[in-house]
Amino acid sequence: MDNFDIKILSKLLNNCRESDRQIGIDLGMSGGAVNARIRKMQKLEIIEEFFIKVEPPVLGYGILYFVISGENMKEVLEQVSLVGEPHIVAACVGGITVCSIIVKENLEQKIELAKKLMKDFKVLSIFEAENPGFNADLTKTDLEILEELMKDPRQKIETIAKNTKMSTKTITRCIEKLYKNEGIQFTTIYDPKKIKKFIPYAIITWIDSNLKETLEKMNEEFSNTYLQIPFISKNQIVLFMYSNNIYKIDEVTQKVRNLKNVKSADLFIPKKISFYDNWLKKAIIDLKKSSKLHLIYQTN
Repeated sequence: MDNFDIKILSKLLNNCRESDRQIGIDLGMSGGAVNARIRKMQKLEIIEEFFIKVEPPVLGYGILYFVISGENMKEVLEQVSLVGEPHIVAACVGGITVCSIIVKENLEQKIELAKKLMKDFKVLSIFEAENPGFNADLTKTDLEILEELMKDPRQKIETIAKNTKMSTKTITRCIEKLYKNEGIQFTTIYDPKKIKKFIPYAIITWIDSNLKETLEKMNEEFSNTYLQIPFISKNQIVLFMYSNNIYKIDEVTQKVRNLKNVKSADLFIPKKISFYDNWLKKAIIDLKKSSKLHLIYQTN
């Protein structure tokens, strides 16, 4: 991995549908050179697959986050599956696992249930992410196109149109709508351990007030080392970053903690990140059965 590789990976993490040509224009290289580097990262299994990440509130579901002392991902997955559908599981340095599950209702009861069931692990934290207000106004057509994109998020518009028997105009309009939805991201699953020379990491912050002002300050200070755009909730900002120096990571974390309005900040260095979309496949099947054309969900 060199600086061009990490920049290309960053582009794909933020939008895996961005064309090789456009990435090349942004980075000052040809589209062919970008494609060759992407194929190289796939061959080395740095890039595992392209993926559509949908935040559960977009489809009317709640989400619980767990921070667990334990790193056996198979056992963690078995335990969290007793409470809800897995969403993300990330094993981190230090024997810590961060994961999230999808729940439909009774979130407080699910938290208590999780505490009782997960006896094999020390649960450091369980919390419900406050509703970030994602746009949830999707149509059946949007869901059908989203379902097709899940098979291959980098499919060309003409291929999607052929497979769904819709016009390219309809596909283009729908994808633009999905792009604009902050709860839907065309991204990439990668293996952190195989990224040589660089260390990906995340800083999860809890914000007291003025989230917008705090985010602007973070962008001003740290955007040159963002691996992905920050994830934002009503009282949280998660920074996804990279560094070539472990000591620099600690220094940046301290700087984040010292920012105005930052109540707390925790550092996580992932070793393995897994995304799960079974819940999404089931949700789309169920929602397509609705008699309504527009599927508007309550996200409060």
